[in-house]
Amino acid sequence: MSICRRSFSRIAASALTALFSLGFVTTASTLPAQAQKTSTRYEEKKRQTNDIAVSIVVSGLTCTCARFAEDIRNVVNDLRPDGIRVLPVLGVGGLQNLQDVLFLKGIDMGVVDEDNLGQLKKRDPQLYAGIEQSVQYITKLYNSEYHVLARNDIRSFDDLKGKKVSFNLKDSQTEVTSQIIFDMLKLDVQRVNYDNDEALQKLKSGEIAAMIILSGAPQAAILKVKPQDNLHLLALDERSLPGHDLRPILAKYLPTELTHEEYPALIPEGSSVSTVGNRSLLVTYAWPEGSARYAKIAKFVQEFFGKIDQFRDPSRHPKWAEINLAADMPGWTRFKPAADWLAAHQSVALKPAFDQFVQNNGPASLKGLSDHDRELLFAQFQQYLQSQITAPSGR
Repeated sequence: MSICRRSFSRIAASALTALFSLGFVTTASTLPAQAQKTSTRYEEKKRQTNDIAVSIVVSGLTCTCARFAEDIRNVVNDLRPDGIRVLPVLGVGGLQNLQDVLFLKGIDMGVVDEDNLGQLKKRDPQLYAGIEQSVQYITKLYNSEYHVLARNDIRSFDDLKGKKVSFNLKDSQTEVTSQIIFDMLKLDVQRVNYDNDEALQKLKSGEIAAMIILSGAPQAAILKVKPQDNLHLLALDERSLPGHDLRPILAKYLPTELTHEEYPALIPEGSSVSTVGNRSLLVTYAWPEGSARYAKIAKFVQEFFGKIDQFRDPSRHPKWAEINLAADMPGWTRFKPAADWLAAHQSVALKPAFDQFVQNNGPASLKGLSDHDRELLFAQFQQYLQSQITAPSGR
């Protein structure tokens, strides 16, 4: 009996060992397969996530360009595997944004100002000799107004001589434009570089005489100013600067005004402050046609331009009223997919400009047109433009 028990024990032990070994082998062979499946899914998800993502570098959170990038994200984003996803990136602005588009990995697009190309080429003619081919513009977005916020004892630009003035951060668009304007005015000031929040604090405490922001109005940091802060916006016009020739400045920049509606705490009702503006552009790196990055930016352009009417919704930034898809930027090269879209959708690109013309500049008889008559007139307007394009040149 004991022999039988011992034999049975050996048999049972062998069987258990065999079963354990079989189970172990099965588990060992199953785990790599599951891990491989998980790894494959992980890599596919990573690929899809990167395939649809495009980035836009802007400046600070209070800049109009940051709000524009947020609006673009909210309208254009489509997170499906074949969609498009916009990633706003905080940069510095101005020349630095342009350099980031040119050099920085992972940056597809940026918001820069119209004069940035010329400024970089002037800074280093050899390094930036072909930049107009390497970085191209997609569209003009809006106009940036030149804000000079000063203490109440500073009554004009001339009163800033020898005093500390914040030109914003190094290589920001504000610094670039301020250097040009103050050089043209031949005004020698102590140029310091603070971000908006720090500059505003130093201005209130009297450490600096003025701070400058080039951004679309209304600008968020300036909206924080209260009447009791004893600050005001300086005018840039011939009446405020009678001893200066402003023609070079007015030829280079857009004459414009800051209004009470934009800054009710700083500008009395019915009044305005004369200043100048610069055009802000959405630009991209000129990836080789046929490359994956080129195709991705081209897809973004299709989605962005195709939904342009949604940006005129009251929930979006009021500056969207200034966008002009068809605007030509001298010295810049248009990104080919943007040019192709405009050629195929001429009426979409021109109609907002036509409507704005009728509303603001047209005779009274045009302002009262019915929607039907407006459409007929627009059709005639398109026919006229086409005849001008196809007509033989007389020169």
